[in-house]
Amino acid sequence: MSILGGMRADAARNLELLLSTGARMLAEDPSASIAAIAARAGVDRRTVYRRFASREELLAAVYQARYDAVEQAVEAARLDQAPVAVALHRYVEGIIAANRTWPVETSRLYAEETIRERRRHLIDQVNAFLQRATHEGLLRADLPPGWVAALLPPLMRHAAENLPDLSPAQAADVVVDTLLRGVGAPLPTAR
Repeated sequence: MSILGGMRADAARNLELLLSTGARMLAEDPSASIAAIAARAGVDRRTVYRRFASREELLAAVYQARYDAVEQAVEAARLDQAPVAVALHRYVEGIIAANRTWPVETSRLYAEETIRERRRHLIDQVNAFLQRATHEGLLRADLPPGWVAALLPPLMRHAAENLPDLSPAQAADVVVDTLLRGVGAPLPTAR
């Protein structure tokens, strides 16, 4: 269940603001304090401490919210139902948006069992989709196994971080075009 599920709308908005502010601040400074995060989010730190007993609990909630957003992006992409080109673009766009909203370093998540299980499920879904995309001819079949799955996450992360003037949809255009066509200029044709 989503960390924001079952809450009053205003409480959910405040919690999401606190968590997204925390994500951005922790991405900039992993040692950011609860008081600093609360201040930037415009929330009284006592309110934060009533919800989270420690900085670690707040951090765990930030990571849970990030994975909620990633799961929502995967679900919205309809990887197993939509036409592969459409699903690929939706997936990339959703992940770029999630990466921008929740820019925390994900490698720290892998130690937590529940996050590892969620991550494994997402990886399995994306891998099945990439196999489908290969089978349907969108992706090359002659590449080493796992090659596209290894290239796609850094492309999406780089687009989220380094193309701030582009909307998630526009940044997804760049990523999908790079993935499908590469970065080389067309070769001149021989006459």
